[in-house]
Amino acid sequence: MSEEILINVTPVETRVALVENGMLQEAYIERTSRKGIVGNIYKGKVVRVLPGMEAAFVDIGLERAAFIHASDVVNGQSSEDGNDTPKVVPDIRTLLREGQSLVVQVTKDPIGTKGARLTTQLSIPSRYLVFMPGTSHIGISQRIEDENERARLKSVVETAAAAESDVQGGYIIRTAAEAAASDDLIGDMNYLHRLSHSIHERISRVQAPAVVYQDLPLFIRTIRDLIRPQTEKVRIDSRESYQRVMGFVEEFVTEFSEKVEYYPGERPIFDLYSVEDEIQKALSRKVQLKSGGYVIIDQTEAMTTIDINTGAFVGHRNLEETIFKTNLEAARSISRQLRLRNLGGIIIIDFIDMDDPEHQRQVHRMLEKMLERDHAKTKITGVSELGLVEMTRKRTTESLGQVLCEPCPICDGRGFLKTSETVCYEVFREILRVNRAYDAESYLVMASQSVVDRLLDEESDNVADLETFIEKTIRFQVEPFYSQEQYDVVLL
Repeated sequence: MSEEILINVTPVETRVALVENGMLQEAYIERTSRKGIVGNIYKGKVVRVLPGMEAAFVDIGLERAAFIHASDVVNGQSSEDGNDTPKVVPDIRTLLREGQSLVVQVTKDPIGTKGARLTTQLSIPSRYLVFMPGTSHIGISQRIEDENERARLKSVVETAAAAESDVQGGYIIRTAAEAAASDDLIGDMNYLHRLSHSIHERISRVQAPAVVYQDLPLFIRTIRDLIRPQTEKVRIDSRESYQRVMGFVEEFVTEFSEKVEYYPGERPIFDLYSVEDEIQKALSRKVQLKSGGYVIIDQTEAMTTIDINTGAFVGHRNLEETIFKTNLEAARSISRQLRLRNLGGIIIIDFIDMDDPEHQRQVHRMLEKMLERDHAKTKITGVSELGLVEMTRKRTTESLGQVLCEPCPICDGRGFLKTSETVCYEVFREILRVNRAYDAESYLVMASQSVVDRLLDEESDNVADLETFIEKTIRFQVEPFYSQEQYDVVLL
């Protein structure tokens, strides 16, 4: 499998595209005016404690106060000790008080009307490790499956951590650490110790609310988090950003220095693999499958729903085989769409009903297999009694659609407009209401072209009957800037 990373940098926006076998799989966008804050550490001030929600609001200097739950306040009380037994969450009033200063880290960007989500359990990432001050736990990414390699990595980190008696903290060994040399791991640990020391110094100096630590810019985070041994090339179209990336690579990941290159081509870098076109397609509800079937993806505030249809695909053998092949292709497409659109939270997939349990198992396994490539944590249930597959995908930032789009001002995000017929009948009711309340000689209806056309054509008889009933004249005027749902009834 060939893999390339394309990085497009401009003064106002940085965009990253992860391409596998010539097909866009993931897209990341960071704008100068609205940078993501996940991973940032703040010294905040508690502004409100909510016992009924076991939570508090914390001012960290943003437009909206951030949110922290009681379970995210108690350091070391999570399942980091390896025991999955649920902990008893103390009363939030025993943990926090209004006006108290609190060092917190953002785990979720502000999304929609919700403020940022916080935790006091700090974690500082590097290329191979995540350092967690105040804990003693050493964990390893589950994606490193070789038991000998897991034992080697844990031994190296435990030995080095024991030698640093003046540094208190635990570690998570990241997937990228697989096959890494011991010296590289120890170098990462030393870097994290220096960074942790500077963070604690800044915490003691600043007054809340203030930023204590900001994560790296997107184009450098890409090198830290996304580049892997199978990555063939990383192309950057900004010389200044390329030089900064090379400085980072030469200090932390020298083995990848030959894979990073500056792209000076006249053709925009995102045109190389039709990335721009794929991003545009990812904003559509409908995803066309090669077979002729299609997938409908609807994102709501509570969850994302995905529906599969055979569409124009009629199959070759029988109905069950047609349904199975459509579902199998849809499972592959859905896993890509989840990554590309950065969809998170609860996801409900309505596959076409399959009678054969073996077909259900194969489709479910295909979805699991394709999601193994996903960088975000996912959890999938089996096929329910209603034929639905329920899953969750960790959401920390806004989806692609939320970053690039806003609700339609015409339909207010519904995705539908009232028909001109519906608006005409609303106009009739409004005229009757106004006629009862006010005394006027005649009425002027101001509306869109489509509504006025219908009032003068299909509804002309109804208009005449209404004029007779109220004994008033009704005139119409087209307002070119009105949407189909807008109208005004003016008393003359």
